[in-house]
Amino acid sequence: MPAVSKLKQTLQLSAPEAAKRLLGATLIRDFDGQIFKVKIVETEAYDASDAASHSNWGVTPRTAVMFGPAGYAYVYFTYGMHYCFNVVTGNDGDGSAVLIRAVEPLVGVTEMSLKRGSVTGPGVSNGPAKLCQALGIDKRLYGHDLDLSPLRLELQPAIPPEMITVTTRIGISKAKETLWRFYITGNEYVSKK
Repeated sequence: MPAVSKLKQTLQLSAPEAAKRLLGATLIRDFDGQIFKVKIVETEAYDASDAASHSNWGVTPRTAVMFGPAGYAYVYFTYGMHYCFNVVTGNDGDGSAVLIRAVEPLVGVTEMSLKRGSVTGPGVSNGPAKLCQALGIDKRLYGHDLDLSPLRLELQPAIPPEMITVTTRIGISKAKETLWRFYITGNEYVSKK
């Protein structure tokens, strides 16, 4: 049996704990011969016990990856026009994932802006659909191992708790009061304060 990577070991946390731990992590995207690097600044947690989670209804073709091991991509299409990117967390069978809500561009800023129709500043990647467009993330990355190119996740030192804002999630109709949205306090790329 192959050894579990440090990334995957770290992500074997509950969705809310993993959502906090992912803040400050770096996503590296190799797309069309270009390298993009971004810092995760906002996340939301979801698991099978959560009425707002896709996994709440059990394993389906859409949610199967959420019930697998941690450290894989769960990418889905929403509203008939946008992709959203999640990191699978927890243990096998948990049905948990963390939605990446916003990222701060570090490398490839100009190219990301062009992918977003020449949008500049926080509008490049301050929302789940925006960051997927800027990074070229779509359904082809569903189930992708986040230890490997073309989309890798590198953990960075944990953000101190006093620098993390904890609040309710956005754009859901169930479990609206659950405090499972986390963001780096004061970061201009956060989607909504």
